[in-house]
Amino acid sequence: MAAEKFSFSADISQLMSLIINTFYSNKEVFLRELISNASDALDKIRHIGLTDAAQLASEPELKITLSADKAAHTLTIEDTGVGMTKAELVNNLGTIAKSGTKAFMEALQAGADISMIGQFGVGFYSAYLVAEKVVVYSKGNADDTEHVWESSAGGTFTVSDAPASSIKRGTRIVLQLKEDQYEFLEDRRLKELVKKHSEFIGFPIFLATSKEVDTEVAEEEDDAEEEAKEGEVAEVKEKKTKKVKEVKTELEKLNQQQPIWMKPAEDVKEPEYAAFYKSLTNDWEAPLAWKHFAVEGSLEFKSIVFIAARPPFDMFETAKKKPNNIKLYVRRVFIMDNCEELMPEYLGFVKGVVDSEDLPLNISRESLQQNKILKVIKKNMVKKCLDLFAELAEDKEKYAKFYEHYSKNLKLGIHEDSANRDKLAKLLRFHTSTSSEELVSLQEYVGRMKEGQPGIYYITGESKKAVETSPFLEKLSKKGYEVLFMVDPIDEYAVQQLKEFEGKKLLCATKDALNLGESEDEKKAFEAEKAACQPLCQVMKDTLGERVEKVTVSARLAGSPCCLVTGEYGWSANMERIMKAQALRDSSMSGYMGAKKTLEINPSHPIVVKLRGMIEDASQDKKDMIKDMVWLLYDTSALASGFSLEEPASFAKRIHKIISVGMDLPTATEEEEDDAPPPLAEAPAGEASNMEAVD
Repeated sequence: MAAEKFSFSADISQLMSLIINTFYSNKEVFLRELISNASDALDKIRHIGLTDAAQLASEPELKITLSADKAAHTLTIEDTGVGMTKAELVNNLGTIAKSGTKAFMEALQAGADISMIGQFGVGFYSAYLVAEKVVVYSKGNADDTEHVWESSAGGTFTVSDAPASSIKRGTRIVLQLKEDQYEFLEDRRLKELVKKHSEFIGFPIFLATSKEVDTEVAEEEDDAEEEAKEGEVAEVKEKKTKKVKEVKTELEKLNQQQPIWMKPAEDVKEPEYAAFYKSLTNDWEAPLAWKHFAVEGSLEFKSIVFIAARPPFDMFETAKKKPNNIKLYVRRVFIMDNCEELMPEYLGFVKGVVDSEDLPLNISRESLQQNKILKVIKKNMVKKCLDLFAELAEDKEKYAKFYEHYSKNLKLGIHEDSANRDKLAKLLRFHTSTSSEELVSLQEYVGRMKEGQPGIYYITGESKKAVETSPFLEKLSKKGYEVLFMVDPIDEYAVQQLKEFEGKKLLCATKDALNLGESEDEKKAFEAEKAACQPLCQVMKDTLGERVEKVTVSARLAGSPCCLVTGEYGWSANMERIMKAQALRDSSMSGYMGAKKTLEINPSHPIVVKLRGMIEDASQDKKDMIKDMVWLLYDTSALASGFSLEEPASFAKRIHKIISVGMDLPTATEEEEDDAPPPLAEAPAGEASNMEAVD
């Protein structure tokens, strides 16, 4: 039968012109679209076969096959699906504009991504991203004849009957590739694309690969065998063989890893999860933990999330890595793996897949940002991840390993995720002043708080060793109060958001106005000491000037003479150190966040008692000594409290002076007086100096 010529509808003709003449960097999506269409065709015949088994008899095996012919520069995608009649070829591939064609063109012209083509039901035409000519062979069960659709996208196409049927049932699409698209003839490239986009299609995808094999064949004899001499018996010769290269075509299954998230969790064994995880992430080690779940109701999606046994070394270098490791699928077709809207940044270490039944296929990145379904998915994903962490916490040994690697992520979540802050707080663990090497949860801390304890005490610092001997713990330890050690830099940020836990306020041991839960008698005694030390406090304030906001009597010290504390809402010493270490910091903040410091003195310490007696002596020597002592106390308390010295050279001079006095050596001032050069003799009037004479 002669080929019938048809014209594309105006919309499709315009669409194809746009696809052919516009440059797109991600032309690889054509294979995803054609495989998705093939999968749909296989789904249809399988559905029909459920009620009429005879429909599957013509071709029982449901599969998709890819084959490349490098000599002819053609790529073939074949399926054993439902197939198409002549009328369906005409209607589906050319004359009737599919719904959404016009909307897709408008979206493209507005700058949308070509990868959203399948959303509008016109995924077939993505073939023209890489092909200059497309030939479609198709045959359905209702038709005895195989039909051929062919077009070079010039505004027309032809449909004819094939002279001989080579397809039992299904569709074969042959792409004549453009000269600059021959990369899609390489087996390696096709395997890469199937793994990336179509690995979890529900039907087997095969690639026809050509391999050279050695085959033994018999050698042909060059000369005719000589006639046996008369009377002699002819010798029987063994046949000689040789090895020749022979090209054989084999079918290699590309989607070996099946979408195990589609199975019920109870049907999947641990080795299957480990194998799937390794395939998904290319990690050589089995995952630490995982959670397999399905969400049903008004929204449906299935997911598996994994926690790696060890974090990547660049986990927090967001500029160098993708926002997260969750792959988004829509009905088993891969959409993207860097969807920022799917998981918050602090859970960026969680790996896995999400397969939605509700999102439109090949939804664009722009649409994702405003998609309400995605927001619901994200909320459920975060909830399930936190559930997984809570389950993991029941195994102390396993959770210790998890916490060692991912504690910073949980604390970042405290800082960023206000909706889940309470759940995240239960997952935190800290060393404390009474726990030795064991990490303690906030729930455990609250459970063993002393009666009448005002709140949860904590101290921040550079290291556990540094805070263990801090003067801020002296009175707290004496009263038997447990103190949390927050020695991770990110703790400073987290605790700014975590104001309380289970109704108990978090109290910083290094901040001003610390509530120690004193009795009325203790408060009266403290006020009396405060009044007695007022003259000394005033002298110290006058000496230190603007270095401190005020000098006052301390209720938190027991063995140290003094300490330096910050305002309740200002930076702690540790936070000030962290901020100063920021290379790109905004120095204007330090003006009002780090300036308000209070020097607290211990009224019962011998040094403070001695100073109180010394200020009554008005002699100049005593005043100079008091001044030096006050500065030394300020500098040493700054160091003990975690601050850096503003003038380390001055501090060093004072220390050297004390060493000299202790060793009965002349002080720096006395040495300067002894070693001072004699005064210069004045030249007699009218005589020039020697220097002037030289001039």
